[in-house]
Amino acid sequence: GALRSACEVARLPVARTHATAPPTTRRGFFFEPVEQTKDMDFSKLNGLIPAVVQDVSSNEVLMVGFMNREALDLTRRSGFATFFSRTRGKLWMKGETSGNTLTVQQILVDCDDDTVLLRVTRNGEGNVCHTGERSCFYRALEAPADDQAPSTP
Repeated sequence: GALRSACEVARLPVARTHATAPPTTRRGFFFEPVEQTKDMDFSKLNGLIPAVVQDVSSNEVLMVGFMNREALDLTRRSGFATFFSRTRGKLWMKGETSGNTLTVQQILVDCDDDTVLLRVTRNGEGNVCHTGERSCFYRALEAPADDQAPSTP
């Protein structure tokens, strides 16, 4: 039957692709197709855009990297997450040395065309963080002590 709510849409299975088929690039909740990376705004961070990486099965946020136009194009062509290293000044494919690559299933574009969300499948041991953790987000900030809590205006 017809879908009745956004919750039903959110529960639909995500279409899977494989390395020989480039991942889809979509914009917004209803997935308006975006075919060209030339529509992306690389001007705000000196030619880079943030790329949030999310596990397609668990929805866990795994890491945040940065992409230049070449990294985004290569990711779309190869189907593997590729980033631009700000410290080394070059492209790198996630997992190129560890074997823990990320197969991109879907690329979502934010409303300002300046950030992407890569929905991925983990390969290898599945650890994404360079520390060996499964996600780069494995630490939490502690709540401020009572005497350091922000005052209410």
